[in-house]
Amino acid sequence: MAPRKILITSALPYANGPTHLGHMLEYIQTDIWSRFQKLRGHEAYYVCADDAHGTPIMLNAQKQGITPEEMVAAVSFERQRDFADFNIKFDNYHSTHSEENKALSSLIYTRLNDAGFIKKRTIEQLFDPEKSIFLPDRFVTGTCPSCDSIDQNGDSCDSCGATYSPTELKNPKSAMSGATPVLKDSEHFFFDLPAFEGMLKEWLHSGSIQEEMANKLQEWFTDGLQQWDISRDAPYFGFEIPGEPGKYFYVWLDAPIGYMASFKNLCDKSNLSFDEFWAEDSKAELYHFIGKDIIYFHSLFWPAMLDGAKFRKPTNVFAHGFVTVNGAKMSKSKGTFIKARTYLEHLNPEYLRYYFAAKLNSGITDFDLNLEDFAQRVNSDLVGKVVNIASRCAGFITKKFDGKLSDTIMDQTLLTEFQNASESIANSYETREYGRAIREIMALADKANQFIDTNAPWVLIKNEETQEQAHQVCSLGINLFRLLMVYLKPVLPEMANNVEAFLNEELTWESAKTQLTSHEITKFKALMQRVEMDKVNAMLDDSKESLEATTQAVIDPNSPLAKEPIADEIEFDDFAKVDLRVALIAKAEHVKGADKLLKLTLDLGGETRQVFAGIKSAYQPEEIEGKLTVMVANLKPRKMRFGMSEGMVLAAGPGGKEIHILNPDEGSKPGMRVM
Repeated sequence: MAPRKILITSALPYANGPTHLGHMLEYIQTDIWSRFQKLRGHEAYYVCADDAHGTPIMLNAQKQGITPEEMVAAVSFERQRDFADFNIKFDNYHSTHSEENKALSSLIYTRLNDAGFIKKRTIEQLFDPEKSIFLPDRFVTGTCPSCDSIDQNGDSCDSCGATYSPTELKNPKSAMSGATPVLKDSEHFFFDLPAFEGMLKEWLHSGSIQEEMANKLQEWFTDGLQQWDISRDAPYFGFEIPGEPGKYFYVWLDAPIGYMASFKNLCDKSNLSFDEFWAEDSKAELYHFIGKDIIYFHSLFWPAMLDGAKFRKPTNVFAHGFVTVNGAKMSKSKGTFIKARTYLEHLNPEYLRYYFAAKLNSGITDFDLNLEDFAQRVNSDLVGKVVNIASRCAGFITKKFDGKLSDTIMDQTLLTEFQNASESIANSYETREYGRAIREIMALADKANQFIDTNAPWVLIKNEETQEQAHQVCSLGINLFRLLMVYLKPVLPEMANNVEAFLNEELTWESAKTQLTSHEITKFKALMQRVEMDKVNAMLDDSKESLEATTQAVIDPNSPLAKEPIADEIEFDDFAKVDLRVALIAKAEHVKGADKLLKLTLDLGGETRQVFAGIKSAYQPEEIEGKLTVMVANLKPRKMRFGMSEGMVLAAGPGGKEIHILNPDEGSKPGMRVM
């Protein structure tokens, strides 16, 4: 097998908050793949960086009374510590706020501009006269122009699902200062994405992304690709566009260039060739691991930018789903919104690495972290099967045979079966079918334990005439355990390191072709403890928000309560007019031409209603079909562009991915009134 040159990246984490277990899915998945490639002997590099620019970071830093650079540095320190403690091994971790990124962003922009792919035009935007800043959509609130719901965001209404531009809002207000924004002209810079339509259609169906994602991206071509706004006006934390004072690159332009910048930083430190991996004619492989929510940027804008600037495009973009906990979205009130640091304070990081690997595949379905299954699987597989093999055999080798393995392989056929599994397990890792690899490894572990049970070395060792047979049984057991740890090394690097000390040998993938005879091992030490549910529960308790503390504390200016204060008091009779009913979501489907809406068919236990809900950014139809929710049943039907909406479902959250439809408790039936 000829060595490959491979560059691997994870999505750059935004430097505006702590790392949680939802983030860790991606970095653990990528780290396993990176470690596997290196274990196979390939020249592989895994790089990442903080995504450090944008308005949210600038404003958050202002509220803290520090510079954006100081805030980014503080977040980066904590994040890199979390990554290291989860055994995520980057070859380089950098920042998009770097000289390398500034130079490469300017280079790519200049090449695109010189080639005629940058267009300029004047647009009308809302401007905060108090803060002297142009307002992004999400920094404008007001009354929905369609249904007159108050306190709606500048791009869509959470009440009726209507979409609009911020300039269409009634009574608009700046979310930053509360001032009434004014309209102001500004010249913006646009990347001519439509010029790359032919190339993108071909690239999307070349096998470079999952087929499901390629089909999803076809929606962008239905009405024709649009030019992409790549500029922002001062004040803005980012890089100024060359030759354009007061104009800055939009964060999503320089963020993916951060992959290149981090690798360039590594090249300068390690005497590697940047062009060998990024030049237009590069023969190296380039892989991006990302969440499915940012597939548009990585599979439309990014390859088009690279193509237009005469750099190579990604070999593959691997998208994955989101993390749920115990079958539901992560929740702070339930303690299932678990920060990486909170997990690490209670549990071994390799438990999570193993559980993720055991359930991951190459698809983009969401991943459920079921905590009871998590404990059971780790205890059964790692402690009860894999570690059990070594602990049952090592003591006899040390005490009775001076720590030296037999010079005879008792059952060469069994050992060969374990060795021959190398290629199928490698193929599973290569194709990111980690769950399939783990199932095969655990099937082998079962066979190893069955072999030991059948031969019962604890019985053989008692009879002097059968002690050599016991020696051979235990020696083969250690050999089988060794092969299992070769296959598990990408997933369990810390445990593998301890096993290497125990075996007096470095484990590589090539180790699977060899066997240990007359080999001296060291005294066995416990490799992994069982997962205790009291520690899992303690982690959940530490993750819960204290309701009492929340009540007594000064309201965080970024909190939902601060942005949407409790409305004026009403009489009970006012509330009684609203008829809230439990409804079954009998059917959910996309609405052609609607960016924000899902069409829901709601079963009220005797009649059905059609409702258009602005929840598309947070849910796929298949996620919510069959679930119960709560609807306003006596709301006057309203004719929308897509049809008649006969009610309203209840949901909470600021919008975007953070929309959570209300789910009644078990026992509720369609048609029941909510009191």
